[in-house]
Amino acid sequence: MSIFRSAFAICVTSIAMATCAVAQDSVEAFYRGKTITIIIGSSPGGGYDAYARLIGRHIGKYIPGKPTVIPSNMNGAGGNAASNYIYSVAPRDGTVIGASSPGSLLDPLLAVEKSSLKHEPLKFNYLGSANGEFFTCIVRNDAGLKSFADVFEKEVIIGVSGGTTHDMPRALVNVLGAKMKLVAGYPGTREVMLAMDKNEVQGICGQGIANISWQRPDWFSDGSPVRVIVQESINGDPELNKKGVPLAINFAKTSEQKQILEIVYAQGLFTRPYFVAPDVPQDRVEALRKAFAQVLADPDLLAEADKQKLMISTMSGPDLAAMIAKIYAAPTDVVEKVRKAILPQ
Repeated sequence: MSIFRSAFAICVTSIAMATCAVAQDSVEAFYRGKTITIIIGSSPGGGYDAYARLIGRHIGKYIPGKPTVIPSNMNGAGGNAASNYIYSVAPRDGTVIGASSPGSLLDPLLAVEKSSLKHEPLKFNYLGSANGEFFTCIVRNDAGLKSFADVFEKEVIIGVSGGTTHDMPRALVNVLGAKMKLVAGYPGTREVMLAMDKNEVQGICGQGIANISWQRPDWFSDGSPVRVIVQESINGDPELNKKGVPLAINFAKTSEQKQILEIVYAQGLFTRPYFVAPDVPQDRVEALRKAFAQVLADPDLLAEADKQKLMISTMSGPDLAAMIAKIYAAPTDVVEKVRKAILPQ
C-alpha cells in the first residue's frame, strides 16, 4: 500500500509541476513583446509618481516574457480618475497596472457623492503595496502656531490635492475641531508645497514622511522654513516620536473620535497600492504579484530608492486584498461616522 501511495504522490506532484510549467509558459508567451503601462494616479513629480517610476524601471525583468514597462500619469479626483480608468476602460488582460492612492480605494465606501466613482475596489486584483507611511501635518514657521494645540484657537490655511491630503485634515476639522481653512484644487502634493513656498497656503496635512524626504529633504534640515506640528498616524514615526511630535489621535476626547481617526489613518498601512483590473487571468495576476514582491527586494531598486530617500516596506497582494475587504466589512454606523468625518460640513 505504501508503494502505491508513494507512486500516487509522485504522480500528483508531477502533474502539479507540469501544470505550473504550462501556466508559466502561457504567461511568458503572452507578455513577450508586450508593453505594460503603469497608470499613476497623480501628477508628475510627486511621491506616487516617484515610486511608480522606480518600480517601472526594474519590474520588467521579473515578469515572464520580460515586457517593456512604461509609466503614464492620470491625475485627478485624488486618484479616482486612474482607479476609474483601470476598472472601466483599461484592457483586462494584465497589460495595465494601477498605481493610485489609498484614498481612492476607500472613496466608493466613504464618499456621499458617488456618481463619478466607476470602480469597485473589492473587485480589483491587488499586487501589493510598496510602502506604508507615517502621515504628518506640516506648517510654515511663520504661520503663528507654536504647537498643534494652537490650531484650536488660531486658523491656519492648508493646501489640499485630494486623497490623504483631503481626508486627514478634514478629519482634524470635523472630529477634533481644528481651525483649518482647506484650499482645494491643487493637482498634486508638489504643487501644494510650491504654494507653501509662495505663502499661498501655510501648510499641508496628510503628507507622508517618505514623500517629504524625497521631494523636500531641506524641510528636515537645520534652518527649515517649516515644521511638523502633529502626526496623523496610529503609532507615529519613531524619530518624530523621539522628538515629541504629538499624535493627532491623542487629542480625541472620546472613544468614538479615536475609532473614527483610526479608520482614517489606516490608509497609512497601504500607502502605495498597486492593482490590475477585474477579470485578468489568474495566472497573470499571480505572475505580476510574484514580480512585484521580487522587484521590491531587488538590490538595484533598493539602492536607487535609498539615493532618492524612498522608503520601501512591502505588503503582499493577498494581504492588501484582505485589508480592503476588512474595511469594507465595517458596520454601517461606523462607516457613516467616518464618512461624516472626512466630508465638508
